[in-house]
Amino acid sequence: MKKNKIIYGITTGIIVTIMLWSAANFAFNDKYKDAFQHLGLPGWFRIELTVAKFLGVLALLAPGIPARIKEFAYFGFAIVLLSTPIAHLSSGDSAWLEVAHSFFFANLVISYIYYHRIKGAAI
Repeated sequence: MKKNKIIYGITTGIIVTIMLWSAANFAFNDKYKDAFQHLGLPGWFRIELTVAKFLGVLALLAPGIPARIKEFAYFGFAIVLLSTPIAHLSSGDSAWLEVAHSFFFANLVISYIYYHRIKGAAI
């Protein structure tokens, strides 16, 4: 059980860190406004995605959050981590950029699996 909690903690920490980092950059770094334009995404989507990421992080970290809300957070982060490579590749960005996205998606999947192992639910 201790091993499960360690794996869950590390992978969830990685996901929370990258989502907070990207949300903060979306909110406060003008360079990311240009990046959204490069990807062909509207400015309002940057704001929506920033809010959603902050709420998702809160859902994963806050104690007492119902399991169903955590499921939504995992699902939302999965959509983000699967859509991001599509947006970048469609805009002509390097495929090497997708190595990091794949790493974060793998961490999300592992976090999700170990969340359920800790909670005793079958996947």
